Amino acid sequence: MKDFHYQPANAHRVSVEGREVLFHVPTTSIFEMDTADRDILDYAAQAQAFTMDEFEARFAASDAAARLDGLVRLDIVNDGRPLQPERPPIEIENFPLTTIVLNVNTGCNLACSYCYKEDLAVPSKGQKMAFDTARKSVEMLMAENPDRDSYNVVFFGGEPLSNQPLIRQVVDWAEPHFAALGKAVNFSLTTNATLLTEPLIDWLDQHKFGLTVSIDGPKAQHDLNRKTVGGKGTYDAVAAKARLLLSRYTSKPVGARVTLTAGVTNIHEIWDHLINDIGFAEVGFSPVTSGDMDAFNLNGAELLEVFEGMKSLGRLYVEEALKGRNIGFSNMHQMMNDLYEGRSKALPCGAGVGMLAVNHDGALNLCHRFTGSDMDQFGTVDEGIKRKELSGFIKARSDRTEKGCATCRIRNLCAGGCYHESYAHFSDPMMPTYHYCDLMRDWIDFGVAAYAELIAQAPQYFHHHVAPRRAFGK
Repeated sequence: MKDFHYQPANAHRVSVEGREVLFHVPTTSIFEMDTADRDILDYAAQAQAFTMDEFEARFAASDAAARLDGLVRLDIVNDGRPLQPERPPIEIENFPLTTIVLNVNTGCNLACSYCYKEDLAVPSKGQKMAFDTARKSVEMLMAENPDRDSYNVVFFGGEPLSNQPLIRQVVDWAEPHFAALGKAVNFSLTTNATLLTEPLIDWLDQHKFGLTVSIDGPKAQHDLNRKTVGGKGTYDAVAAKARLLLSRYTSKPVGARVTLTAGVTNIHEIWDHLINDIGFAEVGFSPVTSGDMDAFNLNGAELLEVFEGMKSLGRLYVEEALKGRNIGFSNMHQMMNDLYEGRSKALPCGAGVGMLAVNHDGALNLCHRFTGSDMDQFGTVDEGIKRKELSGFIKARSDRTEKGCATCRIRNLCAGGCYHESYAHFSDPMMPTYHYCDLMRDWIDFGVAAYAELIAQAPQYFHHHVAPRRAFGK
């Protein structure tokens, strides 16, 4: 009977600048290894199972047993005790909401060809949310989690600024309402920027909105898909309004969100333009791989090119971080944040737990991307959350039994991937995003190596640039 058994699903080794670090999968922790650690891990991995006598015959060093005990405590090596699940099933009775997303108008003043909302290309079809619905949504947010000190209200669409009267009405009501309760409220929105004016920018600045602008890069890339209703490219208008915004907005850094579609894979060029030519503080990339309109989905070769581009930009991120500078690559920055805080995710995001999205008519969705879809809804602001159904969804989605996630080395950082991505690709939000698992594993391996290099050579970077990121309000 063997005393010890190697647990390969809990350990992953990553090369960093000629050395190896150990990525502890259950906790997403990273450990520096010396030669003795590597030898013991090599032995355990090769033997798979061994007795203490066999181990002592192989390793005569006085601290070998203590090192083995460390691997046992990390559950990288099991010493015969019954195996325990990595985490208990998620049982939710009360939903600790921190964020409510208000779909203030299903319509938009543009007609972007890749939009995932079917009716957005015809602005007249847009349906606007009423103030009563918005107020009830915010009150539900507070009622579900009354003990928080601060809450987040996100305005979304369509183009949220196409319903400015409602946004202003919500802010005018919410700020004194929260203040009277001794609580804070934060506002944010994502906009195509075309409706911005100097007075509106100043009003948003006054109320300290977290702002993100949808822009797809230089003119040639942006105008491929982001068009007016008449079919003209919108880059000139969006870039001019973005520059106006950045020249006047002082309360928070403003980020750009880039949608990568078929034929658009030049990550570094897009980042360089948006950071250095336009002046955004951050740029985040969102590859399109699933959806009803296949013509816009990145194919396999293009997706590989995107991830290679992200790693190339990630290398620049590390080079500059070693000098104490943040280049504003938000995908990389978010991964550094996750690793720095040691996040171990049971779920891919807060959708359905800390966040819900409210459709124009008051229906509750997992997130803003499901508004208007055929996906089951989880109650209304009038009737409340369908607790049994939503709790059942969360529990089922977090169950990794019979899924490749159960032993995947990135399971606690990816957690199966985006619900909507799975829904769009497989018509099933329960399904992990299998279609790009290999690329995600490679991307996170890259991130682990980058983190290990930075934490060893420039730990002050995390203190100055990673933890303070919460100030972005995104």
